[in-house]
Amino acid sequence: MALDDPHAWPSEPPYPDGPPAGPAAADVPLFAGDEVLPCGRLLSRVWEQAQGAAPAADPHTMSCPHCREAVEGLATVNAATQALRAQDPPGLQALADRVMNVVRAEIRLGRLLPLADPDRELRIAESAAAKVLRQAADTVPGVRASTCRLVPAGEGTDVRVTMELAAALDRPLPDRVDQVRRSVLHSAGRDLGLAVTAVDITVGDVLEPWPPLGPGLPTGGGT
Repeated sequence: MALDDPHAWPSEPPYPDGPPAGPAAADVPLFAGDEVLPCGRLLSRVWEQAQGAAPAADPHTMSCPHCREAVEGLATVNAATQALRAQDPPGLQALADRVMNVVRAEIRLGRLLPLADPDRELRIAESAAAKVLRQAADTVPGVRASTCRLVPAGEGTDVRVTMELAAALDRPLPDRVDQVRRSVLHSAGRDLGLAVTAVDITVGDVLEPWPPLGPGLPTGGGT
């Protein structure tokens, strides 16, 4: 069933701006399969508004990162479903499998990490943040970052980074690791706005020492 099927969502959710807060909220049944976003709005209502009106007609949807992220994710799945329906109608199981492949592709973005601005509740995908931090590690000469994982550190916006490197041994390894840690911390704060509290680094492979660079050639690890 496509997301824009009129039977897929209730036309009028009981609480357009989200269910009531407080003790009474536990007694209010939601529609089966519906979801309350962190901003308090029902997912079905956000999708319905995104389809039925120009985005500028709802200032909340324009400014809320939770609503925008939900609409973008549902639009991706809906477009894939419509494309499948336009082809020769496959069996129900084949259709379900192909739609789930699209959903899994979205999940590969990894967990959503909070940026160091709790008032705005901004998030970044772990895969996007890891790419930036690997590039920061690679700017250190004689280093290549092979893996990078980010996990929340506690209940707030703090994040812990775990990274594995391949490093040359033409310089003391502790000095090179410290340089990588400083580069990662600097990039996390300046480029991403992440509050990284720790960078755990493991050297898992050895690189051959690089030959001296000739005049005019760039220095640094690069990407």
